[in-house]
Amino acid sequence: MLIVKNIRLSRIIRNTWQVDLIMIVSCTVAFLAHEYLIAHHFIVPTIIPGVLGTAIAFFIGFNNNQAYDRWWEARKIWGGLVNDSRSFARSLLSYVPKNAANDEVVRRMILRHIAFLYALKANLRSTKDLIYIKYLSEDEQQQVEKQRNVHNAILHNQAKDLEKLYTSQLDGFKFLDINNLLIKFSDEMGMCERIKNTVFPTTYSYLTKVFIWLFVVTFTLVISQDMGWWAIFMGWLVGFVFVSTQINGMSLIDPFENNSSGVPLNQITRTIEINLLQMLGEEEVPAPVMPINDEYVL
Repeated sequence: MLIVKNIRLSRIIRNTWQVDLIMIVSCTVAFLAHEYLIAHHFIVPTIIPGVLGTAIAFFIGFNNNQAYDRWWEARKIWGGLVNDSRSFARSLLSYVPKNAANDEVVRRMILRHIAFLYALKANLRSTKDLIYIKYLSEDEQQQVEKQRNVHNAILHNQAKDLEKLYTSQLDGFKFLDINNLLIKFSDEMGMCERIKNTVFPTTYSYLTKVFIWLFVVTFTLVISQDMGWWAIFMGWLVGFVFVSTQINGMSLIDPFENNSSGVPLNQITRTIEINLLQMLGEEEVPAPVMPINDEYVL
């Protein structure tokens, strides 16, 4: 997630240079086609790029709105995970009767929750992030890795340990309170998976790209009649506005991707990890995730 107010020119160039080169070539070809072919036969009506520009505005507006909705929903889900994780640890530490056996179960459940978060993050980013292993026993690690959905298997083990606590004189209302948090974790996990597994309609993104290229070519053809060689530069400049806006929106389509535009899962997960370990009274606590180049966090 970008944390700066102004985007560096180097980032803009890095994200758009390939498209810029293709646009310049397209504008050059359009200008040459006008000068040596079209200009001798007919005049390109100005209404053509005007209509295309209007259509592109609708498509880009829809794409960007839907992309931001996906990103913002993902951010709200992980914001909820932060709050619910703290409540979960606080409830376990406060509600469960104190004795050696219960204290061991509570500690195991809190550490297992950190493992759940890291396993969920790895799944959402389609990476092999094995940090969660250090918060599970060897037997449990082998058991959960037999299942396709590791984080769901971890959550299932949480329910088993909660049942053990219930049989150890945990008050029924307090049991329901903690169990409701497990249900919330399951809901939040499912919502994340829904966003990840729901593909953005391909027709919208594809047609937007097609319309932009048609617009750039027709716009260059129209202004070539009055601007000469400068039409190549102006065609690229106007096209750059549409292309960069569309690229900006598309970068939010997959909010869990490990890039500068995605939801900062590393930072959020590490924050929860630090909070829960400190609540347990652990001395060895990892450092917070720091911004990269003072520009973004992952």
